Amino acid sequence: MTLAQAYQHCLQLAQNHYENFPVASRLLPAPQRRAVAVIYAFARQADDMADEGEHSIVERLAMLDAYAQQLDAMAAGKTTDDPVFIALADVIARFALPLSLFHDLLSAFRQDVTKTRYADFAEVLDYCRRSANPVGRLLLHLHDEASDENLRRSDQICSALQLINFMQDLEQDLSENDRSYLPEDEMAALGLDRQALHSRSRAPALLQLVDRQNARIRRMMEDGASLGGDLKGRFGLEIRLITQAGLKVLEKLEQHHGNPWQRPRLQRRDYLQIAWRALWQRR
Repeated sequence: MTLAQAYQHCLQLAQNHYENFPVASRLLPAPQRRAVAVIYAFARQADDMADEGEHSIVERLAMLDAYAQQLDAMAAGKTTDDPVFIALADVIARFALPLSLFHDLLSAFRQDVTKTRYADFAEVLDYCRRSANPVGRLLLHLHDEASDENLRRSDQICSALQLINFMQDLEQDLSENDRSYLPEDEMAALGLDRQALHSRSRAPALLQLVDRQNARIRRMMEDGASLGGDLKGRFGLEIRLITQAGLKVLEKLEQHHGNPWQRPRLQRRDYLQIAWRALWQRR
């Protein structure tokens, strides 16, 4: 497979998966857009190893270990016939991306295989540090904007986006993987146990817990949101669109009408509002 074919494979993979948030948007310059698609393809393949199919825990961990070995082999200059790693080797070399960020992603995917409950918010946030924050940091490195303050604000946005995904997927995570990212110490403080999750409780205490998570997410998003306004050009607009898309989903989560188990979906009018807010934020 040629390098061009490998890039095309990654672009198609990114475009064929539904996401609430933009993936490899055409707003970005072509070199960065292709690089984002490659990073997404890398993460998508690993995520599927962790969650998709009928594999056992041992098999999933073995696949992820092999994937990590492929990453190290690629970094050592060894050849591969995997289109994702063919393209990734070029992206890492072209943009001098830190290899550690890719290993952080794999660490989070391994954790998905073995961990289904979180004792407190610190544990949840540590997961976000490895599952979401590396993506934002890689984007900043791609655009040569990885200052300390930009990285900090990116971490806030990315962790918040990950938490939004957790909140909108409460039902799916429980049904498919018996997994919950709601902090168990906060559940216990409100008199909630795991049965409240399995019964899909809509009790006032459960709604209070959900509202507390949403309020925390909003604070994080608002803390990082100025990043998109400070970054110039199409990259800045892309970050503003992603941030505003996250805030729009968060609005829908906050308006759960007593049913936090229903997954919100963005409609056409929502996307128009997201675009307007992203343009207004820059002004």
